[in-house]
Amino acid sequence: MKNKKWILIPLAIVLILIIWYFTGRNEKVNNTIIVAVKKGNFDVKVTTTGELDAKSSQDIYGPDGLRTIGIWQVKISEMIPEGTVVDSGQFVATLDKTEISNKIKDLQTDLEKLESQITRIRLDTTLDLRTARDELINLKFAVEERQITLDQSKYEPPASIRQAEIDLQKSQRNYEQAVQNYKLKHSKAKATIGEITATYDQSKRKYETLMRVLEDFTVKAPKSGMLIYKRDWDGKRQGVGATVNAWNNVVATLPNLSKMISKTYINEIDVSKVKIGQKVEIGVDAFPEKKFTGEVTEVANIGEQMRGTNAKVFEVKILVHEYDSILRPAMTTKNTIITAVVPNVIYVPIESVHTKDSITFVFKDEGSSIVKQQVKAGVSNENEIIITKGLTEKDKVYLLPPENADKLKLIKLP
Repeated sequence: MKNKKWILIPLAIVLILIIWYFTGRNEKVNNTIIVAVKKGNFDVKVTTTGELDAKSSQDIYGPDGLRTIGIWQVKISEMIPEGTVVDSGQFVATLDKTEISNKIKDLQTDLEKLESQITRIRLDTTLDLRTARDELINLKFAVEERQITLDQSKYEPPASIRQAEIDLQKSQRNYEQAVQNYKLKHSKAKATIGEITATYDQSKRKYETLMRVLEDFTVKAPKSGMLIYKRDWDGKRQGVGATVNAWNNVVATLPNLSKMISKTYINEIDVSKVKIGQKVEIGVDAFPEKKFTGEVTEVANIGEQMRGTNAKVFEVKILVHEYDSILRPAMTTKNTIITAVVPNVIYVPIESVHTKDSITFVFKDEGSSIVKQQVKAGVSNENEIIITKGLTEKDKVYLLPPENADKLKLIKLP
């Protein structure tokens, strides 16, 4: 019986040691995750956030003659909701008509005044010319009378005959002067009426232009499509209350939703990696289960400063290959640009690689122990990094340093 007890005690001790080795040791020495080294093709990626936009769109314009009528900007007083599907000719928006209505009222008053002036001038001219014509008739009669007197004075003394001749000459001269004055009055009246008529016609044409522009203050869709509000320089939507100016009178747009692009911005550090033609994996924040593919079609040559920061960024446009009715302009996208593919390499999570005193190393799992192994790293992406020396595809590494990391001796590369 005693011999059995002495045999059971060593067995119990051995069992406790085994349990401690596989459980207690791990809790004290390593409480991090161990991952296997991977081998295969390594994708070098640049991930950015973008915004969907139509590759092409048709603008909906407001009045085209604002500058002609002296109006430089006008506000949107009414507009249908963004995203509304409209037909050709359907109402889109109404612009504030206050300023143009005041101009029309002022011009109507001017036209009425000009019409009154034309009527008055025509009446005055008619009366003046009638008086002048009556005077001509009287002067002509006077000439005839003087001629008769001269004819009857042939038997009179020479002095009387000479006086009759002088009287006739005076009458003829008065008649000729009156004729010339009549012609001048007629030309003056014609010029005065022409001048006021030209002013009236000019005002009338301006009035007709105002009325034609006024019709365009009710904006209609040029074709069928989905209405998208115009964006300001800072990305703000221009709906009711926004200003349409005479130089850029776009009220809204009708995008072609069959071809979409994702507009994004790349920082100056990564832009050198991005090239036209590179493949892109696209996700839409609103529909995380949907995945799309794309291609880089445009990379800006000149950078711009991101608002609110000192960072310089470059605009990049990505064409979305697939069509889906759920895609809408202004949706946020996650764009993963595959800038390079390195074939048949070893790589590990980027968190597992550490650097101290210009030495790069990992904590490698050796089963019963942990090794602080120096490695040589290559290119990386957001999550992983290539290891060119120091590891094999059969190794395993720790994501985070173990508790006794400082006590481990570094194994250098040969």
